[in-house]
Amino acid sequence: MSGELLDKLLDYASRNSRYAEARFMSLDSRGVSYRNGIFEGTASVKEEGYAVRVVNESISMAYVDSEDWDRAKELIGEALKHSHFPGKNSLYEGEAIRDSWKVEGKRKIEDVPIDDRIEIVKDMDKLQESFDAAVRMNAVGDKKIRQIYENSAGSRIEGETSRVSYFYLAGVMEGGEFEQSAEEFGGTGGYEVIDGLHLEDRISNDLRDLRESLVAPRPNPGKFDVVVGPEISGIVAHESCGHPAEYDRILGREGAQAGESFLAGKPDHFRIGSDMVSVVDDPTMPKSYGYYKYDDEGIPARKRYLYRNGLTNEYILNRESAARLGVESNGGGRSGSWNLEPLARMSTTYIEPGDHKFDELFDGIRRGIYIKSFTEWNIDDIRFNEKYVGKEAYFIENGDLTGRVKRPIIETNTINFYSSIDAIGSDLQFNAGTCGKGDPEQGVDVWMGGPHMRLRGLYIQ
Repeated sequence: MSGELLDKLLDYASRNSRYAEARFMSLDSRGVSYRNGIFEGTASVKEEGYAVRVVNESISMAYVDSEDWDRAKELIGEALKHSHFPGKNSLYEGEAIRDSWKVEGKRKIEDVPIDDRIEIVKDMDKLQESFDAAVRMNAVGDKKIRQIYENSAGSRIEGETSRVSYFYLAGVMEGGEFEQSAEEFGGTGGYEVIDGLHLEDRISNDLRDLRESLVAPRPNPGKFDVVVGPEISGIVAHESCGHPAEYDRILGREGAQAGESFLAGKPDHFRIGSDMVSVVDDPTMPKSYGYYKYDDEGIPARKRYLYRNGLTNEYILNRESAARLGVESNGGGRSGSWNLEPLARMSTTYIEPGDHKFDELFDGIRRGIYIKSFTEWNIDDIRFNEKYVGKEAYFIENGDLTGRVKRPIIETNTINFYSSIDAIGSDLQFNAGTCGKGDPEQGVDVWMGGPHMRLRGLYIQ
């Protein structure tokens, strides 16, 4: 399938609706994995097809998986019929855009032999084995996404993106105690993404830290000043800002699938925390795992301040939610595949860095805990009550790190977490992930990150 049917699909849909759009999407994904010393094989998946969306009295969609015009016409006819059902839904139309864009990186994924990919995961499995990891898994994956988008307003946008990711899991056991670490990294581009990860050093250090955690003491519950690392900043930004700022959650549309939002019913510029806190969602960040120039609805991507200076500032919108609000879409419409509806989704979400050096964050802490990374997390369906369990963590006494601490637990809520922040570091680091949402569920590639931060008076278990 090449996308050649697109013009014909749009023409037919446009002649029978007040607004129409058509999208061709092709996804080529490949993966290689090792688990506990066993090569699990390779996987290769290709998905492609057309999505047509029409608006009359309501919104309706058709999905076409072949170049058979008669079948395509029949499917679009059904969508057009449904679009005349009573309803007040609409889509933000915007201006016509004609453009093409491409990101493939320096080491193109098609130029990297399968044997080279196998060697990467095999070597990391052997490395984990040398640390006596009782559980281990390594996987490298890549994908190429090609899209052509058109609408009845005159837009035509062609885009092609390559992404590469690496996932590893390692678990260690001693004296009946078990600790594990799972990390995912990725970027938009080619296999230079893997080259820049320095996996051998990263995994070695992680396994050494897990061993130390096994024998560390647990903290006595109480209030502590806490410094958190970028890994925790990132998951907090994603879960307690990005998700509740997706406007379909605020409308309650995601309630039965992925949850709702504590921001529903809140006024504009609602106080969320310290005035030094800003949380950004930025699909235009070069090389990020959530990068795109245009979203899956043909809207130009741009940087969005979801929380700004401690206040709610902007929601993540697709064309449908923008029309509900009577504003322009801000490029948040993303779809996990050709036959799935574009929903309001995150891309690259992070807490904006401040100006403090790392060492300065410990100044003035008489009794505290530094939680560099997490081993597990939980958050409720409205993204308000949350819990983070530390992985690599240390006691702080009079501004100095004095020894390891095992599994300190932050159990708090979104407003209390952001309100407790009184200093933000100047560093910025990211992890990759696949964010799930919708019914049927669909995943999209995201980056989440942030700097080191200092929080005062958090209750630690």
